[in-house]
Amino acid sequence: MLTVLRHRVYRRLLTAQVVALTGTGLATVALALLAYDLAGADAGSVLGTTLALKMVAYLVIAPFAGALPARVPRRVLLVAADLTRATVALLLPFVDQVWHVYVLVVLLQSASAVFTPVFQAALPDVLPDERDYTRALSLSRLAYDLESLLSPALAAALLTVLAPARLFTGTALGFLASAALVLATPLPRPADPTDRGGTLARTGAGLRLFRADPRLRALLALNLAVAAAGALVTVDTVVYVREFLGLPAGALPLALGAYGAGSMAVALALPRVLERSDDRTVMLRGGLLTAALFGALGVLTGAGGAGPWALPGLLAVWAGFGAACALVLTPAGRVVRRAAPARDRTAVFAAQFSLSHGCWLLTYPLAGWTASTGGLGRTAAVLGVLALVAAVGAVRLWPAPGAHTHADLPAGHPHLADARRVPSGWRHRHGPVVADGLPAHP
Repeated sequence: MLTVLRHRVYRRLLTAQVVALTGTGLATVALALLAYDLAGADAGSVLGTTLALKMVAYLVIAPFAGALPARVPRRVLLVAADLTRATVALLLPFVDQVWHVYVLVVLLQSASAVFTPVFQAALPDVLPDERDYTRALSLSRLAYDLESLLSPALAAALLTVLAPARLFTGTALGFLASAALVLATPLPRPADPTDRGGTLARTGAGLRLFRADPRLRALLALNLAVAAAGALVTVDTVVYVREFLGLPAGALPLALGAYGAGSMAVALALPRVLERSDDRTVMLRGGLLTAALFGALGVLTGAGGAGPWALPGLLAVWAGFGAACALVLTPAGRVVRRAAPARDRTAVFAAQFSLSHGCWLLTYPLAGWTASTGGLGRTAAVLGVLALVAAVGAVRLWPAPGAHTHADLPAGHPHLADARRVPSGWRHRHGPVVADGLPAHP
């Protein structure tokens, strides 16, 4: 998998991603401490509102990012986003009102909503070979998982010698380093975007393609299943560890680490798996596994947390959630790449970024409110039903390779040699058929 690092441009971009993620991780810890300084016992409410504002910024701003590369070079967009984030990080230590935090967080996350889809859309042009691109997706997944594990440890180490507010300086340095790396990296010019009649019209191009392509509609359903599992882990792990199991706070990183370990194990294995299997099979199994794990969690929760098997059981379920989410999230870029014409790739990546975070905007409060009012058992049941409906919906939405498409199969897969016929009704309803057996994009 590491052979992809021989590509100098990709190596710099990956380094930029890693240092920016490190800065983001430090900011997460620093924001929690700042919220406590400003709000005391109400810090949880401040952080919850901050998280909601983050998701709203992603949902609203990301679609506009899909239209920007038509007017602004990619490198300018990426550097401007990093500089904006660095500026906000340097301002945060000086705020003395909660609403100041909200305003600055919206600016910070709006810049991230521009940076991420533009960065993701550039990778297929930097790595046109599908095997290299798949390895890059796996490395990106590993980078996210390692950030979630290592950034809190790094923050804890820095807090032994620095004041909490100085963590924002580390955040700014991460974003500035990312900007410097991107500025020194020549990026391929994207294909000319489809003429959609103006910036506002182009903003909706990715959303229209999501609505038109069954693979992308299925991806949206799978995003919802992943968000159900991820929200449970993010919001309710502390409740499971402290209240359900009665363990000290030091056990919390162990549970979160199990989730990260499951995700990293799958991310490492997927490049080889995807050489023998298709994206549809891998991702749908991930979605269905998510729903099955909610069933196992329901049994575990109903049995109580007093037995010696309770902690190992919880860690196994959390590791399973990490693995199931990685089965969906890691190949998602391949699906977007194949479904989107090159000229609309940034728009579709932006739509994927926005819609997936819209799913999180639904599941985050659902996980928190249900746990507070109905308990952990009801939370597992509600989110489990949501994940099951989403996974089954994805199975029904995504046509099997023998039906309408074989675009999901890797190059050289033996099934590509099979003759396939697209039903005439499909052609009549959806227009001319392209090589992958799906209708030509509008």
